[in-house]
Amino acid sequence: MTLAWILVASVAGGTLSAGLAAVALLLRATWIPMLVSFAIGALLGAAFLEIIPHAFETGEAHKVAFSILGGIFGFFVLEKLLLYRHCHTENCEVHDQHASSHDHGRSGTLIVVGDTVHNFVDGVLIAAAFVQSTELGVVTAVAIIAHEIPQEVGDYIVLLNAGFSRPKALLFNALSGLAAVAGGVLGYFVVGPWEDLFPYLLVAASSSFIYVAVADLLPQMQRRLPWRETALQLAWLVCGLSVVMFTMRLLHSH
Repeated sequence: MTLAWILVASVAGGTLSAGLAAVALLLRATWIPMLVSFAIGALLGAAFLEIIPHAFETGEAHKVAFSILGGIFGFFVLEKLLLYRHCHTENCEVHDQHASSHDHGRSGTLIVVGDTVHNFVDGVLIAAAFVQSTELGVVTAVAIIAHEIPQEVGDYIVLLNAGFSRPKALLFNALSGLAAVAGGVLGYFVVGPWEDLFPYLLVAASSSFIYVAVADLLPQMQRRLPWRETALQLAWLVCGLSVVMFTMRLLHSH
């Protein structure tokens, strides 16, 4: 049953989010900033309200704190290597540096490779959460899906800029999402036997939630905007946080 939950959540976190991203982009490109704000609330809510408190309850406080810190530094290094970059618009640094209509698809290849690595790690994180409990797994999956959609929008735009057709860009985004399923299956068989290390592995991996929200997404919101747009940002951020809190309350009530 646990493996079934992992498979469903991994598919939702990978291929389904790619499809929803394409739909959101086709409907209205101005939705992207709202999706980013929603993702910030969901990521920080899942990390600080569910995953980290659970880890402190089941592990040693100093080791858990060290795992969080180590995870944040680790994702900083990975970002420097351009393997775990979470771009959510076509104007971010990596997209500006690598996206060009004259690069013969090289930027698209880079994005697909990076997204595949990212989705694989997300799959492992989903598996680690579900091995501990279904409730923790569902909350983790919700946060991953929330931040996957705006990220996939950015990746989709880059693939189009690199010369991919719309169907081909959607196909490659969806195929890279299958890496989440591979990560989920591998995580299920690898994490289980190492259950004592689970709290530290989980918070180290979930440090990506904090790092992405604080280092990548929040800076995109720190611009001088009309008060109405600022209020919308805050509203969508609270909405993302509320979804996580509602999911937690719903699951814990059963």
